[in-house]
Amino acid sequence: MNFLVKAKLAEFHGILLYTKAYRERDLLIKFLTREFGKKMFLVHGAKRPKFRMRAAILPFTYGAYFGDLKDDGLSYINNYKSIDHFQGITADITKNAYATYIMSLIDLAFQDSIAIPKWYDQLMIGLSLIDDGFDEEIITNIFEIQLLSAFGVEPDWVDCAICHRRDLPFDYSEAYGGLLCQNHFDKDPYRLHLDQRTIYFLRLFSIVDLTKLKTIQMSDKTKKSLRKVIDQIYTNSVGVVPKSKRFIDQLGKFKI
Repeated sequence: MNFLVKAKLAEFHGILLYTKAYRERDLLIKFLTREFGKKMFLVHGAKRPKFRMRAAILPFTYGAYFGDLKDDGLSYINNYKSIDHFQGITADITKNAYATYIMSLIDLAFQDSIAIPKWYDQLMIGLSLIDDGFDEEIITNIFEIQLLSAFGVEPDWVDCAICHRRDLPFDYSEAYGGLLCQNHFDKDPYRLHLDQRTIYFLRLFSIVDLTKLKTIQMSDKTKKSLRKVIDQIYTNSVGVVPKSKRFIDQLGKFKI
């Protein structure tokens, strides 16, 4: 009886994070909902050829749904009100890979069933930008930097960790958890020795508002430098590397 009491019929706005096979004809589908956070739904009969909600549970789908939601365990989707798809992401293997990675990071960064409307909105904007042709690597870097605090890692991108000056060249120090100005480079012999262009984008990406993003020009050299330092921070400080990241790394090996 408690099982029935906990379920509540509700309308929610969701972005489909991933699907997973479950039993012979069913699917488990995870949504980031704006109202209730991340939720796992059991969809009975989803593998059947004539399943009536097939279009509503395709990868990179978002929209308004109705379902029986539970605080714990599996919820159920009953119907949908309106849906749409990120067609550009679906059709492009590179956009697909980066979008999947971003969603994986959000899934790992937050507990289920905790409302995170800010990140729902951020994800919607970010995926829309990628879908519309904005550089998917840059959008991904922005999410990676801004999600660090959700993982409990909060580098100080504003000023020197020691003297708090802001007017000198910086480098990044893992030991100090942020920036060091050139007057204190000697405090960390293992600082990352980053060029100032990379530092500029790390600082910019930590505060940039996706709703106001118009265009960002970045050289391949700076992209590679950013990729290296962000990977190092996630490996050493966060300790989380989603499986979807491996595919992006493989894609990079085939670029000329």
